[in-house]
Amino acid sequence: MGGTHFYRDAAGIEGHTVSQIDHKRDRLIETYRKKAKHYDITCRLYPVPGYPQRAQRLRAVQALGLRPGDSVIDIACGTGLNFPLIEEVIGPDGRIVGVDLTDAMLAQAQDRIETNGWSNISLVQADAAGFEFPTEVGAILSTYALTQVPECAEVIAHGAAALSEGGRWVVLDLKVPDNTPEWLAQLGTAIVRPFASIDEWITRRPWEAIRADMQEELADLSWTELFFGTAFLAAGPRALEPSAYGREGSGHQ
Repeated sequence: MGGTHFYRDAAGIEGHTVSQIDHKRDRLIETYRKKAKHYDITCRLYPVPGYPQRAQRLRAVQALGLRPGDSVIDIACGTGLNFPLIEEVIGPDGRIVGVDLTDAMLAQAQDRIETNGWSNISLVQADAAGFEFPTEVGAILSTYALTQVPECAEVIAHGAAALSEGGRWVVLDLKVPDNTPEWLAQLGTAIVRPFASIDEWITRRPWEAIRADMQEELADLSWTELFFGTAFLAAGPRALEPSAYGREGSGHQ
C-alpha cells in the first residue's frame, strides 16, 4: 500500500439536510472529539469498570478467520485499538483500512500507527453509511459502534456486497440482556451515558436490527451472546448472492 494515509471525506452523505440523523451524527462527533485524547484509558471503564472489552475484541478478530496477507476494513476504528490484534495475524503483507467519523479519533489512530511503525494501514474519515467499500475485501470488522449508526442496514449490505468469496463480516457490540426489567435497563443506561452517546438506544434495540440485517446479507450467521447477554458477537461469510439492496446501494456488481 506504500505507507499510511489520512483522508478526510468532506463529501458526506448526499441529499441530507438538517435532520434527526444529522443531529445524532453531530452529537457523536462532538462526543468523541472530547474523549479522543484519553479514549484508550477511559474505554477501560466502558460500559463499566472491569468489563472484558479487550478479551471480546480478541474474540471478534479471531472470528474473522484471518490469514497472513489478508485485507481488513475496520469500521468505526476509533483510536485503532483493534489494529494490534489484526496486525498480529495478517502481518506486514496484509492491509487494514480504518474508517471513522471523527477526526480527533483518527489523529490518535495515526499516532498509534506511527508509534508501531506500521506501513500497511490507511485511515479514512467517513460516515460508515457513506464509506465506499473497496471490492474484494477479505474481512470487515466493527466493534462497539454499529448499534449507534442509524443506517446500519446500509453499512451491512454495502460491506457484504464488497466481500470476496469466503470473506467474513463480524460485529461486536453491546446489547441489553433479554428479559431485563425496564427499571434495570434504565439504570444501566444512566451508568453508561457519560461514556457514550446512546440516545434512545434501549428503545430502538438496534442489535435486533443488526441481527436481522446480517441474516439477510450473509450465509450461516453465527450469533453469540457474551458476558451475561450484555454484548453480542455476530459473524458470517458472504452469501453466494448478496441482496439486490446491497448490490444497488454499494455500486458493486
